[in-house]
Amino acid sequence: MKKEKLTIIATKQIAKATFEMKLENIHISENAVPGQFLHILMEGHTLGRPISIADIDKQNHIVTILFKVVGSGTKRLAEYRVGQQIDALGPSGNGFPSEQNEKKTVLLIGGGIGVPPMYYLGKQLAEQNVNVIAILGFQTAENVFYEEKFNQVAETYIVTDDGSYGEEGFVTDLLDQVGNFDCYYTCGPLPMIKAITDKLIGKRGYISLEERMGCGVGACLACMIPANNQSGYKKICSDGPVFSAEEVII
Repeated sequence: MKKEKLTIIATKQIAKATFEMKLENIHISENAVPGQFLHILMEGHTLGRPISIADIDKQNHIVTILFKVVGSGTKRLAEYRVGQQIDALGPSGNGFPSEQNEKKTVLLIGGGIGVPPMYYLGKQLAEQNVNVIAILGFQTAENVFYEEKFNQVAETYIVTDDGSYGEEGFVTDLLDQVGNFDCYYTCGPLPMIKAITDKLIGKRGYISLEERMGCGVGACLACMIPANNQSGYKKICSDGPVFSAEEVII
């Protein structure tokens, strides 16, 4: 992890209050793995914002992030324009473990702004000849994004809370419909992850937790979560954001 400056080369809104931003940076594009994030410091804000990495183009040194405008920090980020630079720590945190999944079937489950890290992971798994299935959950049709991209790497199911697009319901409603899989990976709101881990108890899985952070490097203890270890807790920013499903207590 290093403090880096990233140059904005493209930015656009892709769904309701959701933006895609492409950034140029050599160090982060060459070193980031799926599940890691950027801790971005916006002008006029003391604390950084953790934004997960949605894709990497190593050849052209491009890092793609997706974020939803939920407060003043992300609102400010959405106002940045092409050519501007942003300050960030990255690539931060521990990503999804590199396992030998060749010829296996893997299930990706993303909810809302937890979908972006699932895309980078799915793209990499597909390149490793893994059979990838994806369930993506959104609130409504106007929140849906990246369906076409997921279709290129995975058998993809879309679910919305109100049924305005795809299946009606929650991602957990589709778990019994996707067939057998060897392992699952998920990222999204905490209630969604808890529902998934409860339903898939005993199944090998990895969760990526979204949380407001202070320092982003494990010093301020603002993002602690109870864990099944000797100290009784883990720090999401530095121990995570990815954990095995049995490692932390949700």
